[in-house]
Amino acid sequence: MQLRVQHAIGRGNPNCKVWPSTRTGSSVQSRKDHDVATKKKAEQPDELMVVNDVPGEECRIAILQDGHLEELYAERVSSASSVGNIYKGRVTNVESAIQAAFVDFGHAQRGFLHISDLHPMYFPGGGKTEKVGRKTARRDRPLMQNCLQRGQEIIVQVLKEGIGTKGPTLTSYLSIPGRMMVMMPNMDRVGVTRKVEDDDQRRSMRDVLDKLDLPDNFGFILRTAGMGRTKLELKRDVAYLTRLWKVMEKRNEKVGAPCELYTESDLLIRTIRDVLRPSIKAVVVDSDSALERCNAFLRVIAPRSAPQVIRYRRGLPIFHAFNIERQIDVIHQREVHLPSGGRLVIDQTEALVAIDVNSGRSRSAKDSETNAFNTNMEAADEICRQLRLRDLGGLVINDLIDMRHQRHRRKVEERFTHNLERDRARTTTLKISEFGILEMTRQRMRPSMRMSHFIGCPGCEGQGEIQAPDSVATDVVRQVGYLLQH
Repeated sequence: MQLRVQHAIGRGNPNCKVWPSTRTGSSVQSRKDHDVATKKKAEQPDELMVVNDVPGEECRIAILQDGHLEELYAERVSSASSVGNIYKGRVTNVESAIQAAFVDFGHAQRGFLHISDLHPMYFPGGGKTEKVGRKTARRDRPLMQNCLQRGQEIIVQVLKEGIGTKGPTLTSYLSIPGRMMVMMPNMDRVGVTRKVEDDDQRRSMRDVLDKLDLPDNFGFILRTAGMGRTKLELKRDVAYLTRLWKVMEKRNEKVGAPCELYTESDLLIRTIRDVLRPSIKAVVVDSDSALERCNAFLRVIAPRSAPQVIRYRRGLPIFHAFNIERQIDVIHQREVHLPSGGRLVIDQTEALVAIDVNSGRSRSAKDSETNAFNTNMEAADEICRQLRLRDLGGLVINDLIDMRHQRHRRKVEERFTHNLERDRARTTTLKISEFGILEMTRQRMRPSMRMSHFIGCPGCEGQGEIQAPDSVATDVVRQVGYLLQH
C-alpha cells in the first residue's frame, strides 16, 4: 500500500506532509491482541481513502482496494445532506388515514413522520422510555391524531432525504453518533451493534458497558469502532456526547420552532467517523483545509491508531492520479462489463431497479451450466459493488442466467449475502426463484448518484429515446392527409 501511495503522490516529494501512524508511549499490544490483529489483517486487503476536496463547492471521497473503487461518497455544499440533523419543528397537519403527521422543520418540503417513528413520550400520558432496538409494538400504538395536534412543537431527526416530490422522512427517536458510541435520548439500557456477530465479542463488550457509569434516561449502542476499546476511551466518548446533548437542550429552550438544534458533521468528518477501519492504511487529501480537519479529528478519536494522512501536491488532479475518474464514468453508464466477458444492464425506474445479467462473450467453461454459474458469481460481486457506488435503493430485481443445479443457486445466493455484509445500508435478499430472479431490497438513504448528477433530457423528456425517423415521416404524412381533408 505504501509503495502505491508513494507512486501516486511522488516518491520523496518534500511537500508531502505525512502524519505518522506509529504508536507512542508505553502502549504495547499483548501477543493475543497481536495475533488477532494479524489474522484480521490477513483477511482484509489494504485499502486507501482518497479525498478530493474543493472548499465551498464539493467534496468527494473514494475508498480503493488494490486500486479498485469500492465505495464513493460525494456532497455538494449547495445541496448538503440533512440526514442526521436534529430540528425543533412544528406539526402542520395530521393525516389519520395514513397515521402520519407532516412537520415544518425549516426546509422547503414538509417532513413526513409516521406513527411508527413517534417516540412514546408523545403518546397520551407520555414520559415512557423504550429499550434500545425495540419500538412500541403496532398493537400497542395509539392513533396519531390522539398523540399530535396541529401547531404542536416536536423534536425530530431526518432519517431520509426527500426524493422528488416526497419530503424527507423524520423520526422522533433521536440518535447522536460518536466515534465509538451512539447516544439515544429517552431510551433505556445499552447494546452492541448488530454488525458484530461473534457471541464472545458481544459478551465481552457488554461486560465493559455494564461497568460504565452511564447517564440516566439515555440509551447507548457500542459501534464497531468501539470494539476492543478500554473503559476510559468509552467514557470519553460518552462524556463528549452528553455535553453535546446539553448544548442542544439549552438551544431548544431559547429558540422557537422551526430551528436547527444539531447539525451533522460535513462529509469528510462523517466518513472518517463512520467508515474508517483498520484496513484503511492511509488517507490522501488534496487541500490544506482537508488535511487540517483530518488531523484535528483523528487526534481526538484515534490518537494512537490513526492511519497516515498525506497531502497530495502533484499537478495531475488527485482522482485522475489514482484512476478514479475513469471508474466513476462507469457508474453513470447503463452497461457494466464483467471480467469473463459477460455484462450487466442496469435500469433505474420509479418503482424498482432492474439488473439483467448477460453472458455476452463469456466462455469461461465448455458447458453452459458452468459458464452460467461462473458469470452469475461475477455478477454477484459487481452488482453489490454497483449498488453501493450508485446509491441505488428500494426494490432490486436481478435477472440472473438460468442455472439447473440447486447447489449452484445456493452458492450464488451465499455470494450475494457475503458481498452485502460490507454495505452500510440495510439489505434483504430472497432465494433465487424458478425463473432465475433474485429479489432484494436495499435501504434508500438519499437520492441515487444518477438523480443527484443528472436531469431529464429536454429533447426526449427524460425517456432516453426519441421517435424513429420512419415513424416521424409516417406521422407527418398522416397529419398532412388530415389537414387536406379538413
